[in-house]
Amino acid sequence: LKGLRTQWPDTLRIILSGYTDAEDIIAGVNDAGIYQYLVKPWQPEQLLLTLHTAARVHRLQQDNQRLSLELRTAEPVLAKRVEAKRERARADFAFGGLIRTPESPLNAVCTLVEKIAPHDLSVLIRGESGTGKEMLARAIHYCSRRADRPFVVEHCGALPDQLLEAELFGYKRGAFTGAYEDRQGRFQQADGGTIFLDEIGDTSPVFQVKLLRVLQEGEFRPLGAARSQTVDVRVVAATHHDLEAEVRAGTFREDLYYRLATVTVQVPPLRARAMDIPLLAARLLEASQKALGKLVDGFTTEALACLVAYPWPGNVRELQNEIVRMLALADSTRLGAELLPPRVLRSPALDQQADDLLDLMAVTGGLKERMEALEVRVIKETMIRHRWNKSRAASELGLSRVGLRSKLLRYGLERA
Repeated sequence: LKGLRTQWPDTLRIILSGYTDAEDIIAGVNDAGIYQYLVKPWQPEQLLLTLHTAARVHRLQQDNQRLSLELRTAEPVLAKRVEAKRERARADFAFGGLIRTPESPLNAVCTLVEKIAPHDLSVLIRGESGTGKEMLARAIHYCSRRADRPFVVEHCGALPDQLLEAELFGYKRGAFTGAYEDRQGRFQQADGGTIFLDEIGDTSPVFQVKLLRVLQEGEFRPLGAARSQTVDVRVVAATHHDLEAEVRAGTFREDLYYRLATVTVQVPPLRARAMDIPLLAARLLEASQKALGKLVDGFTTEALACLVAYPWPGNVRELQNEIVRMLALADSTRLGAELLPPRVLRSPALDQQADDLLDLMAVTGGLKERMEALEVRVIKETMIRHRWNKSRAASELGLSRVGLRSKLLRYGLERA
């Protein structure tokens, strides 16, 4: 047992013996580090109790060592983990995380915003819904001196005035029916960091007055509170409205507009960034595969051409929804154009072949030429949906297979 103590010091050692000499017992406990010296005659219940107790002691010793080690390393380890997450957030949300090609019009926007990000200036981001205004706001935050502080988002167009005031400024218990406890507002949560006010153009003139005081004085009063609170917050706002026109019309306060729009940034719609769609679609597909747990090898050339040609009135959000839909419906390793809905396939911008044909036919606007142009579009959209299966397409169009083939030859339609 002395040798065992040297080789496996963590093992609890027990002796069961008929020798009851006191010196032997003392030597065994001291020299061999014996946990328990059991003397014969012994009872099974006693032995089981001893073993259970020894097991608990062993676990407690292990937990004690582990906790001691963790307590010695907790602070540096946690600090290292937090810093690693901050670096990951900067990499994901900074301007490098905005998907774009060297020819993209988004590059000029990023260059402008990257210059103003380090300075505590209010920024107004304008653009259509779904263009990525919140992503740009996050990039501003993570490239500023406030990157290690909170980034808080509030959608101003989703709530009526009273609820929006409670969300932004907080409230005290009993301030109104249902206020059962004190609650921090978004401004207090964002203290030292950045608050993003999405769709600021949807707020009422009454609420705009209250918001103006926060921006001017840096203080607000929670609902039901007796005193005002002071915060240090950078404000980034976004809207799809033309606030300058609304200021002229008197529906948006001029003083609030100039407080928000120290720098105004216009985000281009997705239809103006067609060159970015292949990269953007690949990134969205990667995220969708993780969400759905379904893997594919990407898009077919035909499907990608359809995605690039469609104008995307819903911008990036619409593109994301369509990619998720395609992935859910896919039964092959690549996402084909047949998975796209008719509105995407029937986009006028898709049919470059039809445009070329119309040029060759020297269209003068007559009924025959217009009908042929329409026929070209309908046939091509149907062929794409049926994966260029002539039999199924002919059946849907009410044509014979020979008749469909002659029309394909006549119009020069062939699979891309």
